[in-house]
Order: sequence, then structure tokens, then C-alpha cells
Amino acid sequence: MDKLQALESTVDSLIARCQQLADDNRELRRQEADWQRERQRLVKNNEAARSRVEAMINRLKGLTQES
Repeated sequence: MDKLQALESTVDSLIARCQQLADDNRELRRQEADWQRERQRLVKNNEAARSRVEAMINRLKGLTQES
């Protein structure tokens, strides 16, 4: 009987651990999706800033050539 109880306890522990790992995995996947969205937003902002800086440089070059 002790072996059966030990086995039941081990199985219960494994089930609890499996559930915890599934919960952790779900949370990590959610965080990854959030980071991917944040990365996309930052890339978009970076591209917009680069375009604005390039436009300013071109305007400055035009001004110096006119002088």
C-alpha cells in the first residue's frame, strides 16, 4: 500500500508540475508576442525617424548648394 501511495503522490506531483509548466509556457508565449509587437513598433518608428533625418540632410545640402 505504501508503494501505491508513493506512486500516487509522484503522479500528483508530476501533474502539478506539468500544469505549472503549461502555465509558464503560456505566459512566456504571451510575453514573446508582446515583445514582437513592441519590436515592430520600434522598427516602424526607427524607419520614420530615418526618413525624416534623410529629408533634413537633403534640405541642408540643398541650402548649402544654393549659397
